[in-house]
Parts: sequence; C-alpha cells; structure tokens
Amino acid sequence: MLHWLWVLIVGAIIGIIAGAITSRNVPFGWIGNILAGLVGAWLGQALFGTWGPNIAGMALIPAILGAIILVLLVSWLLGRSKKS
Repeated sequence: MLHWLWVLIVGAIIGIIAGAITSRNVPFGWIGNILAGLVGAWLGQALFGTWGPNIAGMALIPAILGAIILVLLVSWLLGRSKKS
C-alpha cells in the first residue's frame, strides 16, 4: 500500500520538475502533474532505459526527461487546438 503512495508522490514531483524546467503549466493541477510524472516516467524509461538513481521503481533522470517531452508535447497540442 505504501509503495503506491510513494509512486504517486514521486510522480507528482517529477511532473512538477518537468513543468518548472519547461516553464509551462500542466493542465488539471496536481492530477495533471501526477499523470505527467507517471506517463513521463514510463515514456522516459522506454526511450532512454533505466539508468541513474531509482525511487519508487522509477529511474529519475529518464523519468524527468520523458516528463519534459510529454509536457512539451501536450502544451504544443493544446496550443494548436486553441488556435484553430
């Protein structure tokens, strides 16, 4: 049970870091940060592997890189849809 709590906390922190690095807000607040962190961790580990320090089963550096890619992609897609 505590593992899932750590996963959510680390996912939120990864999402916050990605949003701060890109200077873009993740939609849906905390839930968006958690989703960006978790999906970004999955994406980053799929693209870059599982090197670096691990917390809650997530390799931090690839997870942050994946979350940055995800935040940029989502903000670009939402920006395009608002202009149409």
